[in-house]
Amino acid sequence: MRLQNLICLLLIVGLTACNESTSDSNTTPENTADRSHPAAKAKQQNAVNDHMKTGDLQWLTFEQAANMKNKGSKKYLVDVYTDWCGWCKVMDKKTFTDPEVQKYLDENFHVIKFNAEQKEAIDFKGKKYEWLPAGRRGVNMLAMELLGSRLSYPTLVYLDENMNKIKSSPGFKKPDQLMSELRVISGS
Repeated sequence: MRLQNLICLLLIVGLTACNESTSDSNTTPENTADRSHPAAKAKQQNAVNDHMKTGDLQWLTFEQAANMKNKGSKKYLVDVYTDWCGWCKVMDKKTFTDPEVQKYLDENFHVIKFNAEQKEAIDFKGKKYEWLPAGRRGVNMLAMELLGSRLSYPTLVYLDENMNKIKSSPGFKKPDQLMSELRVISGS
């Protein structure tokens, strides 16, 4: 019971990290429908795909990254976001569309988009991460693992070539800020 209370408290604190409108404009009958229904799953997948449309970057899911044939010697950048996070959307539109950022990421990193509230289970490094209902939204336990229980969006997580965590970097980044960080992580 104590662990559940601690997890709930961490979720509440983490979810307040990103400014959110107090009215939930996504609360419609179609959004509150059973999400296991095929149409609801398709709608959720389309929302993920919309987040993956940021310029010319080839965003991957964890599943796609794990199944890549030629991983090479590139590190991984994981963009941990939520659908309701305003700063996540600004970063998609302003930072990840910057030509210098796109070129550097394409040459030096595999890029993964990860919705921290994804309900589908994720197999990552031999472990299955499930969605945990909490509050109005819930969280995928992989987000808890990657962010060290500090749920803040957006957060960039850097992984080495073997998908071991190097570091996490919470908060919005302008293109020049991200470029500085990328150069440090990649060692160039």
